[in-house]
Amino acid sequence: MNISPNSVVALTYELHTTNEEGQQVFVEKADQENPLVFLYGVGMMLPKFEEHLTGLKTGDEYAFELSAEDGYGAIDPGAFADLPKTMFTEAGGELPNVGDVIPLQDNNGNQFRAGVTAVHEDTISVDLNHPMAGKNLVFNGVILNVREATQDELAHGHAHGADGHSGH
Repeated sequence: MNISPNSVVALTYELHTTNEEGQQVFVEKADQENPLVFLYGVGMMLPKFEEHLTGLKTGDEYAFELSAEDGYGAIDPGAFADLPKTMFTEAGGELPNVGDVIPLQDNNGNQFRAGVTAVHEDTISVDLNHPMAGKNLVFNGVILNVREATQDELAHGHAHGADGHSGH
């Protein structure tokens, strides 16, 4: 079976980015013991990631690079904020350090993460961009399995594991 909309895909991957010197930097991987399993074509994955997998089948190898724009977008200069230190200390919490990734929540209850870029006298500076924003993404891996999605998976909008019965 070839990868097409409403199929469940299990694959391995290695993800690298490219640093300023043009060298690839390892980010993460999914291996045969812990593959990435997803319902293809329902918007859960980056659209260009799926586009590169279209038509592949079990056993096929793949390698491609997504531009920052096709990945998580360019760095948004407006996505930086200064938060009052009291936000962290009023409830007895500790101040974060530069490089920490902290959980935040907006006024609507949406949760997201921010990277701490600086600690000042009264504020903590954070970057609200996705950690992969502004970076090209280099993927390579192997398609482990492709199968038709079950009716439950289609109704729920996500894969229930490689066999169709896990995850619930």
